[in-house]
Amino acid sequence: MKDKIRIGNAGGFWGDDLHALKRQLSGGQLDYITTDYLAEITMSILRKQQIKNPKLGYITDFVDQMDEVAELVIDKKVKIIVNAGGINPLECSRQVINRLKAKNLSMKIAIIEGDNIIGDIKEFYPHKADFKNLEDGEDFSPIKDKVQSANVYLGVQPIVKALEEGAQLIIAGRVTDTSITLAPMIYEFGWKYNDWDKLASGIVAGHMIECGAQSSGGNFTDWEKVPDWSNFGYPIVEMSANGNFVVTKHKNTGGLVSIDTVKEQVVYEMGDPTTYISPDVIANFQTINLNPDGENRVKVSGIKGKPSTKTYKVSMAYEDGYKASGTIIISGPDAIQKANTFAEIFWKRLGIDFIKNNLELVGYNACHKNLVDNQLANEVLLKLDVYDFDPKKIEEFSKSIAPLILSGPPGVAVTGGRPRMQSVMTYWPALLDKSLVKSRVSLINNEGEIAKSFEISGLTGFEEDLKTTHKLTDNQYTKKIAGHEDFKMVKVPYKRICLARSGDKGDTVNIGIIARSTEIYDFIKHKLTEDEIKTMFHSFCKGEVKRYELDNIEALNFLLEKSLDGGGTKSLMIDAQGKTFASAFLSQMVEVPENLLTLPK
Repeated sequence: MKDKIRIGNAGGFWGDDLHALKRQLSGGQLDYITTDYLAEITMSILRKQQIKNPKLGYITDFVDQMDEVAELVIDKKVKIIVNAGGINPLECSRQVINRLKAKNLSMKIAIIEGDNIIGDIKEFYPHKADFKNLEDGEDFSPIKDKVQSANVYLGVQPIVKALEEGAQLIIAGRVTDTSITLAPMIYEFGWKYNDWDKLASGIVAGHMIECGAQSSGGNFTDWEKVPDWSNFGYPIVEMSANGNFVVTKHKNTGGLVSIDTVKEQVVYEMGDPTTYISPDVIANFQTINLNPDGENRVKVSGIKGKPSTKTYKVSMAYEDGYKASGTIIISGPDAIQKANTFAEIFWKRLGIDFIKNNLELVGYNACHKNLVDNQLANEVLLKLDVYDFDPKKIEEFSKSIAPLILSGPPGVAVTGGRPRMQSVMTYWPALLDKSLVKSRVSLINNEGEIAKSFEISGLTGFEEDLKTTHKLTDNQYTKKIAGHEDFKMVKVPYKRICLARSGDKGDTVNIGIIARSTEIYDFIKHKLTEDEIKTMFHSFCKGEVKRYELDNIEALNFLLEKSLDGGGTKSLMIDAQGKTFASAFLSQMVEVPENLLTLPK
């Protein structure tokens, strides 16, 4: 058994830096490298590809990455764990093997399957599983015949088994983002499956590095503090056998690892901090302790966990109509006024009612450069979107944008051809009893065939009372907290007193807001109520707002339900994943006691 292992991350989504894997391998010694490619939207894209070509359905970029680094992986004896298999892990492994054979190389490869339950839905529903929508409780029956993909979020067990069988490359399908990081810890340290605190620590470590460079300076509120954006360093976890770990990066790489960069990643895509659910354990994010441990090093300790639930989460995608998006550039003077006129003309001429449509004005000064004040919207990108079940209506929309160019106000620039109709795959999250799922680990020989397989039954888990804790505490802000009986109130943007990060979970946006000091945390706990955030984001949020508190890192987490126009592939919003909500919050103005502004502007 080892006392410490080093696990590096080389990507947080399909499309991330393709050379990060090579940089992690060449930058210093690592025991493992993990990469997370799969988001809910990604699964829908993979399914669309597989419908057109049955041999697809996996992350093709990963095959190219392995082609680039195969010699390094073998020479350094680093083990690679990825979920690049998507919905076709076997074909992904075969493509990697073909690239290895072309270099006269070989590697022990295992694939993980069993997450794909599309063929079992009729057996499970309705007697063994109701598959109600996890977000809004809607009944499964109306969409059951439209489902195109259904994948369980598997946990660590099959990954650990693959490691026990000596695999150097493990290609999984739909496993949880954090399990690919936790599995090596269980294997190397001999952790038990009921050692809840250690498992929770591994889950938190996985969460901190799963999104690539986001914990090492990417998307950081104080981006100006990042000293080097070239040769960007991706995060590394140095995990000890006792469950304490350090987040860091390779020396002589760009980026930044600090208490604040790690805090921002902690609150990313989080719900109730006391109940971060994985298939293997429930982690309590309110128990996370962060301390500096030298340059670009943050020590993490104190994490507590408890038994997980008896169910797996299931990610489904079903056929749900069509959409199209068209754009034209409209320049000044009076760009915004002209754009609105263009939109009015367009909808009136088209004369079609859609299930939903959308209008957005995306503007910045690119056309006229020094000829106009940079603060003016001298040109805008007029973005028109529609969604409907009738493809003929979508086609009519696509044909109607181009005529605007010659029969509307002046100053128009063309951005492309006729908008393309897209079929929509809508995300449907549900739950399934673990006892119904069996995962499968298969070793693949040099001919791309299955040499040996192992079937693994899921842990049955434990029933847990998952009560939410978002209700506000009785914490009234007073003059005494500010430190003076008579203080001057000044107006500043929230960025002056807070850090923030946002992300999506289906149609819900989470905004994690971190105070820059203890005194500021006391202030925002009073100021930022659920109603305050609901009012602030009233143009977006059509549902409930829930607030959670993390006193340990002096942060608040808000969930804004029904804020992404359906979320994922169904949304017509330009920011369909809520990534810009945090920046929008930070730009809002707030009156604060002057003596709280201890940081420079």
